[in-house]
Order: sequence, then C-alpha cells, then structure tokens
Amino acid sequence: MQALAAAFTDSTGQRVTVSTGSTGRLYAQIRNGAPFDVFFSADSERPELLEAELPAADGTRFTYATGRLVLWDPSSTRDLFLGSALRDKDIRHISIANPDLAPYGAAAREMLEGLGLWDELQERLVRGENIAQAYQFAVTGHAGLAFVARSQVSDSDHFWLIPDTLHTAIAQQAISLSVAPTAGDFLDFVRSDVGTRIIRSFGYETP
Repeated sequence: MQALAAAFTDSTGQRVTVSTGSTGRLYAQIRNGAPFDVFFSADSERPELLEAELPAADGTRFTYATGRLVLWDPSSTRDLFLGSALRDKDIRHISIANPDLAPYGAAAREMLEGLGLWDELQERLVRGENIAQAYQFAVTGHAGLAFVARSQVSDSDHFWLIPDTLHTAIAQQAISLSVAPTAGDFLDFVRSDVGTRIIRSFGYETP
C-alpha cells in the first residue's frame, strides 16, 4: 500500500495517508464513524457489508488482489513441504493472525482444520491481531514458524506456498467510503496497469 500511495503521488501530486490494522478492527472503526475515504480489506465480506450500509460505497466495491497464504520459517532450516514442520515438537510457538479478525488467520485455521491439526496445535499457536504482528512474532524470535502473506516474505525463498485448494480464496476487496475526488482517483489508479503491476510485484495475484 505504501508503494501504491507513493506511485499515485508521483503520478498525480495527490497525497494519500495510510492507516493499517486488522480487517475486522478497521471495519469496526468505519462502522463507528472513523473518517476514512477508502477501505482496502483483506477479505470480501466486510466491503460487501459496507456496500449495503453506506450510500457512498454503493457500486464501488471491487477485487484488487487475491492473497496467498504461506508457512514461513525465518531460520530457513526446516523442511516445510506439506507442513511437515508443524509436527516438529521442538518448535514451541507458531504465529498466526487472529482468525476472528484477520482473513489470513481464518484461512490458516481452515487449512489446519482440513489437515486435522487445528486442535493439536492450540497450545503452540501465538495469535497476532493481524498478519503484520504474526510476522513480527517470527522476526523477533517469539515464534519458530509463522502463517503470513506471500507478500511479506517476497525476499525469502524458504516458505511453503499453501495450496489454494486447502482454504477459501483470499479475495481482497476495496471500496470507496466517501465522495472525495481523490478517493475515486486513487481507486482508479489501483486498478490501472501501473497499479496492478505494483500489486503483482509484491506476490499477489490480480483479476
């Protein structure tokens, strides 16, 4: 998002202020009147709800990216294929975004339930509010493995790209929350060829 905002400013001279947080928490803030002009969600559920609730949002919702979930080993020492490292008892903590707040966490839970590991791993899971916090737990050594977004580990080659057949697709949608001209201009920029190239360069898929 910082890269998109910077490129938009370079192209148009208009500035964008970015506020980050878990999808669930940002949605709650918008419902309580937070003065955001656009909302980039990590799922499709909350934008769909807002489209029905806010007149300014009607007809502005679109999918800007499809996220990919990975299991990442910051030490680059383990065999991650098919999640084999998840069964390694020497790994005391595995970080995950809160499944009730963050779509990537919900996808990780769905994947673990499908593999029959969700209940088994409960005592070892460390929950972050969002994938940024889940990533930080691993970076700082508080977790030996982390369920994060492919985009967060673009500089690493030691992760397991979890097959999208193991969880519901992480369709990430955006929606306008105001009639401010800059809001519409920025959403148009994100959908442009320049915007989609930037999104893909961070490991996302685009429509």
